[in-house]
This record gives sequence, C-alpha cells and structure tokens, in this order.
Amino acid sequence: MDDVPVSGPGPEPPLPPREALADVRVRAPTRGNRRLESLLDAVNADDQVKAWWHVSAVNATRRLGMSDHSWVHIQIVVNIGLRLARLLFRRGVVPSVTSGYGMSDRDAEVVVAAGCLFHCVGMSIHRDDHERYSLFLTADKLGSLLAGSYDEPERSIIVSEALHAIIGHRRKGAPFTIEAGIVRVADALDMARGRSRVPFETGHQNIHSLSAYAIEEVKISPGRDRAVRVEIAMSNSAGIFQVDELLATKLRGSGLEEHIEVTARIDAEHEQRLITVFRI
Repeated sequence: MDDVPVSGPGPEPPLPPREALADVRVRAPTRGNRRLESLLDAVNADDQVKAWWHVSAVNATRRLGMSDHSWVHIQIVVNIGLRLARLLFRRGVVPSVTSGYGMSDRDAEVVVAAGCLFHCVGMSIHRDDHERYSLFLTADKLGSLLAGSYDEPERSIIVSEALHAIIGHRRKGAPFTIEAGIVRVADALDMARGRSRVPFETGHQNIHSLSAYAIEEVKISPGRDRAVRVEIAMSNSAGIFQVDELLATKLRGSGLEEHIEVTARIDAEHEQRLITVFRI
C-alpha cells in the first residue's frame, strides 16, 4: 500500500547538530528522589545521549515518515512511566527490585526512568530490531551515568533491570518485571494527536498516522477498582486501531493487566472526517 501524497508545506530545513541539541533537556518530577535527580542531570549533560535521540528523530520522522521519536517522545514516556509507577506502588504493587533485591520504590523509579530514557536509542541505527540495538548502546553508557548515585553491586543491578525493560518493550518482549511492564505500557501511551501530526500532514496517510491523529487526549489517573485508570478521548473511530492493536498489545503480556483499566470514548455526534478519499 502506497502513501497518498497531499499538498502542503514540507518539513522545516534541518538545523546543524549543535544548534538542534542546544535546548534539549528532559524534565520529570523527581519528588526528592536524589538518585533519580542524579540520573536526569547526568543524561541532560551528556551530548552523546542527546545525539542518539536526535538521530533517532531524523530516522523516524524525516526518513521513515513515522511519529516523533525525538527527545520530546523520551520526555513524555519518562513522565508517563513515573506517573504509572507511583500510582501502582501507592496501591500496593511491589516493584521487582524490591521483591528481588530488597531495594526501594525509589530505586524502581530509577529503573523505570532509565528504561524510558534509553528504550529507543537504537532507532539511531535502524528501525528494525531497534530494541536490541538500544541494548548495546545503553549497556556501554548507563553504568557511567549512574556512577554518581550507585556503587557496585547495586549499580549493575539497576543497569540490568533497565536493560530488561528496554528489550521488554518490543512487541513480543515478554517482560517479567513490574518496572519493564511499566516502560512497555508508558511507551504505548504516547499516542496523543500531536505525536502523529508530522507524518499525517506531510502525506503519510496509513492506518498508523490516521489512528494516531484521531487521539485527542490521554488521561492517567488513580483507578477505583484498579490502581490506574487510562481514559482516551478520540475525535474519530480510526483511533480504535491505536487503542486495540497497539496499546492493548503492549498491555497484554506486560504483567500489569490486572492493575490498569483503559476506556476509550468517541464523540460520534461530531466525528471528525480525517480524509475524504483514500486510494491504494
């Protein structure tokens, strides 16, 4: 199936690398978690990590016509991951670093943040199998970024758990830790409309761009019967693909199915027409 070209402005001219990275800074609420603060500070001071994010963005958006995979995606996923973690832990879900090693919820937050920060750096190499490429880039980097906050053997435990979270976010990743399940679901929840705007408006009209463009808002809040409630507002029924085929696939097998409820609603009375004709 070929994408249907549409008229409209092309992408903005590229910026030189140093200029493109000048304002890159990932922010997330640390809530006094000093080790999490240390990791974020170390990553934000590291031009190599930022360069990986930048190349991933160029590959995804400019070269492959996919949704954004820049540092903006990273920041969104980190914030979603920490939000999910805190809601889950507050309702008594025990992190795997606690059940496995006697470490704390705050150490689990570091694992989640690290997994989110590095989950798609392998996109800088190739889209196909990028999760595996993310592993060897992260394995050579994360230990040094954690050196200011963890000594051995705890540092290697955090690195290993983060690497598991990275490979576990792939479609058939089969994660077996709570933290990896959180990273897997957090990545899938970066689905709001603005994330697909570039490929959609430059003519990449396929089920992925159409369905993502139909997602108006994603709200994450404490649940009543389950720890987390995810509410998705859609402007068009095309968004069902995004929810059922992508999010549901990531949620199933995450280990968090019994803790997260998802509802999706369409304003059918005012359903937005995304395209008039789709040709193949």
